[in-house]
Parts: sequence; structure tokens; C-alpha cells
Amino acid sequence: MKIKLLFVVCLFSLPLLIRSQIPQDVYKKPLKEVMTDIEKRYKIKFQYNESLVKGVDVMYPTWRYRPDIETTLTNILMPLEMIFKKTGDNIYQISKYEYYRRPVEEGKKHLDRLLASYPVVSAWESRKSELRKCITEQMQLFPFPKKTPLNPVYTAIRKFEGYTVQNVGIETIPGFYLCGSLYRPAKGKGPFPAVLSPHGHFNSTDLNENGRYRPDQQYRCAMLARMGAVVFSYEMFGYGESLLQIDKADHKTGLALTMQTLNSIRVIDFLSSLPYVDAKRIGVTGESGGGTQTFLVTALDDRITVSVPVVMVSSYFYGGCACESGLPIHSCTDLMTNNAEIAAMASPRPMLVISDGDDWTEDVPDIEYPYLKKVYGLYGKQEYVENVHLANEGHDYGVSKRMAMYDFMARHLGLNINAVKDKTDKIDESKVTIEKYEALLVFGKEGKLPLNAVKGAGAVRESLKSVQ
Repeated sequence: MKIKLLFVVCLFSLPLLIRSQIPQDVYKKPLKEVMTDIEKRYKIKFQYNESLVKGVDVMYPTWRYRPDIETTLTNILMPLEMIFKKTGDNIYQISKYEYYRRPVEEGKKHLDRLLASYPVVSAWESRKSELRKCITEQMQLFPFPKKTPLNPVYTAIRKFEGYTVQNVGIETIPGFYLCGSLYRPAKGKGPFPAVLSPHGHFNSTDLNENGRYRPDQQYRCAMLARMGAVVFSYEMFGYGESLLQIDKADHKTGLALTMQTLNSIRVIDFLSSLPYVDAKRIGVTGESGGGTQTFLVTALDDRITVSVPVVMVSSYFYGGCACESGLPIHSCTDLMTNNAEIAAMASPRPMLVISDGDDWTEDVPDIEYPYLKKVYGLYGKQEYVENVHLANEGHDYGVSKRMAMYDFMARHLGLNINAVKDKTDKIDESKVTIEKYEALLVFGKEGKLPLNAVKGAGAVRESLKSVQ
């Protein structure tokens, strides 16, 4: 009886023993353990965040090993959506794969291939037309939606030294209101040049330091108005007062890229409709995500005559937000494209690219700017594209970046830069009044929207479909 019982136990245990020896179980190892083994085998060191490897397993790790370390790391990490970068002698940094970022050298090679494809201006013009069509198709903006009445909602005018401010909401598609503030010169009847001012991704719990309410945004808008421009400072989809109609999470979707581009084009419509605006002199400038909006609207709308994208033009970084790279606009054509080429679509219109030494624009003087000069050279207009590189500065729209922009806008839009200079001939921002968040609202603290305002991303999509 005991022998029979033992036989039965063994019989039932055998499949379990067999299953425990299948390759998936034998070779499955925690990534942390695999990396420790690789360090010993290849005599290297890794740099990484512990949270990146916690709870992550590798299947068949030793079968992925190769004689050289970089092939081995590619085999191990790529299936796990991770990448590596050599940061020193035998030191490798491990990080999460980012679809919107590529190696610097890859960006340079891409620009070389692109440039070789349009040796003459006619080929470049054909390329621009091809890209415009593809980009707008990917955004679901081709053909462009029917332009419905903007029905602007105005607040009272506030008067300051040399300029005025009035908050405005415009209905870019039926039921969706884009909110912003309109800065105007205090004197004169115009027609004045106009400037679009989109903002970047600078989040803060202090609303006065967020979005279009930030001091750096107010400084540049007020200063341009004091110099003689009409400026519209407006917000991203999913920021500020747009949160009365959609959720913050909607900003990190492809719909945001579509709506922000559409909104910028409708801002041009709005500014062009003002009797005191010269529609033949329209500029645009923004930083970071606002820089993306700057070169996109310039690429797609010839009514922009001057552009200043700040800390964003790059051949190897595509924007870390879905509102910039959440739709496959960079996959356009067999050659594909990148943000430097999209920025080049401004040619031959004047463009100033502002870059810094602490983000993805650190290589602009050596990679992107020479490329841009060659594109502008197809028209014999190399002098129309400029670069101000601030190697010791970071990712912002700080005072030195604003100073460069003021000078460029003054030269190409015909603004009076002397109106903002002090007795020592230096540009002086001290006469600008920085307003609090609540003063810049269109619909007030209560957020009282027009009766036809739509609510939710789904309703916005339906409204967009209704005009397509």
C-alpha cells in the first residue's frame, strides 16, 4: 500500500518537475541580477535609477550575450523598452526608451540626407508642399476645417505705462473657447504689426507662475506692445481656462497637438481681423512647447512673416509631450522629417533660433544652424536666419533670450526699440506691470462660460468633425 501511494505521488509530481525545467523558467532572471553579471563579465559599470529595474525580468539573458558589450546591451535592453548611453570609460547609463529622442549623431545624419534631397530651391519648395499636406493630414486638419465666426468675448481694458491689456476668449471651433490676453500699444491708431505668443511647459502649483500667467510671458508681451506691436498671449490645450472645458490629462493626447495648431491658425485669423493690425506683419514667438507651436504654425501658415522659436529647434528631439509628438507628423514621407526641417519651412522668412547649453538645443550652433543656413541659402537669403546661442543658460525664456528676441522683432517687424530703452541705451523691462493670475482671466474666478460651450474631449472632437 505504501509503495502504491509513493508511486502515485511520484506520478503526479513528475509533470510539475518537468514544468519547472522548461527553458522559460530556467533562463528567466531578474534584470538587476543580469546587470550585475554583465558588469563582472565585461568589466564595466552601470548608472541607473533603481526604480527602472525593480520587478523587471529578462528572458534567456545569457543567450543574448555577445562578444562586444554594446551588442549585448542592445539585445538585453531593447525588448524591455530601455536604452544605454556610454558616459565614460567603461561606464554606461541605462534609461527608459523615449520614442521622441534619438542619438545626436542620428539627427545630424538625418539633416544631411534631407539636405541632399533638395539641391535647388524648386526641390525644396516641392518638399515644403509635400510636408505641409502630410503634417496637416496627420493632424486631421486637411482640408482645414471650415472657419466659423470667432465670436470674441472681451473684458475691460486695463491701462499701464505704454500699453494696455484686455483679456479675450475666441471661439476657434463651435463651442470651444481659446483664452488669452491682448496687449496693445497705449498710443497710436495703427496699423500695428502683431505677434502671437504661445507658452511652454512650465508647471507650478502657484498659478501666477504657470502657463501664460508667468512673469516671463507677461514681460515679453508688454515689452513688444510698448515697442508698437499688438500681442496675443494664449494658452495651451489643457492649461489655464481651457480646463473649464476639458481635463488636464487631455493635454497629453494627440488631440492637443491638433487643437493647439488649429488654435494658433485661428489666432492669426483673429489678429488679422482687427482694424488696427497690419496683417502683412505678423510674428510669433514661444519657448519650449511654445517653441514647437511657433515653428509649426510658421511652417503651415504663410501669413507668419517673422518667427522666433526658443529652446526647441532640434534634429534629434521631437518634444516630450503628446501635444508635440503624439501624432505621427515626423513620419511624413519616406525620408521622414524632424523639428529642424519643420523649422526650416519658415524659409525665406526671417527666423531667429534661440538655443542654450543645457537641453536638446545645445548642438544648434554645430548641427541645426548650419543646416538652416544652407536651406536659406537656396534662396540667397542666409542673412534672414540667425542663431543666438547661450551656452551657459538653461531651458527657459529668460531675460537674455528676451533681449535677443526684442532686437530681432524690432528689425523685422519695424518696431520702435528705442521706446523701451533707458537713458544708458539699454533695454529696460522695469516699466512692465506683472499682473496676478485672476486679473488675466477671461471668464473670471467663477469660470462662467458662454451657454454654447462644450464640455469634454469627446465633445471637442465632435465639434471639430462638424466643421470638417
